[in-house]
Amino acid sequence: MIIGVPREIKTNENRIALVPAGSEALVSAGHTVLVEREAGVGAGFVDEAYEATGATMVDAADEVWSRAEMILKVKEPIEEEWPRMREGQVLFTYFHFAASEPLTTAVMESGATAIAYETVQLPTGELPLLTPMSEVAGRMAVQEGAKYLEKYYGGRGVLLGGVPGVESGTVVILGGGIVGTNAAKMAAGLGAQVVLLDVSLNRLRYLSDVMPANVLLLYSNRHNILNWAERADLLIGAVLLPGARAPKLVRREDLRRMKDGAVIVDVAVDQGGCVETIRATTHEDPIYTIDGVIHYGVANMPGGVARTSTLALTNATFPYALTLANKGWERACREDRALALGVNVVEGRVTYPGVAEAFDLEYTHIEEVLDAHAGAGA
Repeated sequence: MIIGVPREIKTNENRIALVPAGSEALVSAGHTVLVEREAGVGAGFVDEAYEATGATMVDAADEVWSRAEMILKVKEPIEEEWPRMREGQVLFTYFHFAASEPLTTAVMESGATAIAYETVQLPTGELPLLTPMSEVAGRMAVQEGAKYLEKYYGGRGVLLGGVPGVESGTVVILGGGIVGTNAAKMAAGLGAQVVLLDVSLNRLRYLSDVMPANVLLLYSNRHNILNWAERADLLIGAVLLPGARAPKLVRREDLRRMKDGAVIVDVAVDQGGCVETIRATTHEDPIYTIDGVIHYGVANMPGGVARTSTLALTNATFPYALTLANKGWERACREDRALALGVNVVEGRVTYPGVAEAFDLEYTHIEEVLDAHAGAGA
């Protein structure tokens, strides 16, 4: 198979979907690897490292896209890349379709097969390709939130950990999944007062066994959210519904009840956000203020720590990429139900229910597509 790795062109995105070790393994397995020049530089991987593995360095993104049977990326194709997608091509990346109808439409019209990292799901419910970036984003949410609480940025001027004799800051986290758990660990480690809310009693019971004493665990309901949003110095949105839009847990009118200079970091912004007033921002222009509350909505937070993020991501994604290359997407998905759940769009058909529901599109079960391909001898 010919595997293409274009340079990420989303604003301030420095990650790359394949490291040299992965390139070496693909080439050793008999595949052709095309890497756009300088695609890995932002994460600390130079062209010479790829060339040493037998990869072919390509000057133009158009050539990578036109020659590759499978494209490996980190972030969803942006509008400039949409015309490069083509029928029969496999795209393996983060898509977050439910947050963007234009992207969904573009991929459907291209005829490509879109396999989304974020919806590959194990029988346990774990999302193995989303987990590493959720770990990074959860930890970064506290790091970034702490920064924008500084007075220089318009924040309350609060040090989350406090000092002896001075009360520490209050961090409120909506959601106790991977993002929320990692955010709570970071905030608790700094010495903040941490409140984590979740709707799963089983999850809260588990967290009660592993979290330090300065993390208060509460059932998530409207009353508790409002009660603690009022007290929050930093509020972190960490709610995930796999493949679907995030629920709006903090409304516009709720901001008036929050402290002036408080900070919201909504990690769910990729899926529409769980704060009504959030919108996607960039590392270049990360914050804006509404009703005195600072909003941080960077949609590719882990791109800010590209080296760590690239290694964490590719540790998880590469085994699936190698399987797709070795077996083709149809056979790979027939043999691995977790990978099959990652298929969101095939030849213009939506095969993931959360995406179909988001835009009122017809839903086709992936098994129907795989059966049709098997019957056609695909």
